[in-house]
Amino acid sequence: MPAESNLDVIARLRGVIHDCLKDYISDDEPLAILDFPDIRNCGDSAIWLGEMAYLQNRYGKRPAYVSRIDDFSPEDLERVMPTGPIFIHGGGNFGDIWGAHQDFRERVLERFPERQVIQFPQSIHYKSKERVEQSARAIGRHKNFVLLVRDEESREFAQKHFDCQVRLCPDMAFCIGALQPAASEFPVLAMLRADLEKAGDADLSAYPDIPMEDWTTESARRVRVSKAFGAASALVALKPAEIRLRKLDAAAHNRFRRGITQIARGRAIVTDRLHVHICSLLLGRPHAVLDNSYGKVRRFMAAFSGGTDLSYKAASLDDGIAWARHQASVGAAA
Repeated sequence: MPAESNLDVIARLRGVIHDCLKDYISDDEPLAILDFPDIRNCGDSAIWLGEMAYLQNRYGKRPAYVSRIDDFSPEDLERVMPTGPIFIHGGGNFGDIWGAHQDFRERVLERFPERQVIQFPQSIHYKSKERVEQSARAIGRHKNFVLLVRDEESREFAQKHFDCQVRLCPDMAFCIGALQPAASEFPVLAMLRADLEKAGDADLSAYPDIPMEDWTTESARRVRVSKAFGAASALVALKPAEIRLRKLDAAAHNRFRRGITQIARGRAIVTDRLHVHICSLLLGRPHAVLDNSYGKVRRFMAAFSGGTDLSYKAASLDDGIAWARHQASVGAAA
């Protein structure tokens, strides 16, 4: 079977996403999205912007209510939209590695037992049997929870342990669409995790010419949001919910731009981050893929995005660097 181009992958996965979500969104009913990713990880901002792009491009709508974990108000949500589905932001935090997100998810299920709650696509990983059982109880009590997952292993786990509807769905970042990259600065960039999901301690001492980075942090200066409002804000009064959404969108756009600028500096990339893989596909950049601590990246590629010549499943860091160097030299010659 011939390899897909990155544009073919993007188009195919956007179609699969719509097939998964069309049953839960209507033109005339409001919706909420909770757990905005107010963190430095640019991949989470890519997911958020994909969620926004999907709603805008398919339905011409924006969520009626959004929140982060720490400023969520059930009372405000009910006041703004007494009816309609509640979506929870997608990503890789379903389980007990990132416990705050799972705790929040289960509080939402407990607080809104009569509302449909849809989890945007997630990867699932638990270390504790007791924590699995706690999640299963929260989901079982709710009865109207829809869990979208990003890989077959997560689907099998959820179908075994949770009493809810489970569907396999690609990552929402593909709804951003293809991106135009800037010119690269050096042949190979290693983008490797430095957090709880890293698989080991990468050693690039034998490759002094290759920068090793993780997502960079934003400056201490707060994100300017004035441009996000546009000239129209001077003419019309914005509702508080719309003001909040525009502020959060501005932060997500700022982080995403920073991340894309960062990874586009490499003509070829080596990574163990799922969203460096996804963003490299959006950019059309060759990249060698390692894995995170529990197999999330390879699981996603097996389900959805592994059929392109732009990505290479590296057997080791050395293998990935050798492949990336070859791709960078081919690109330079072209």
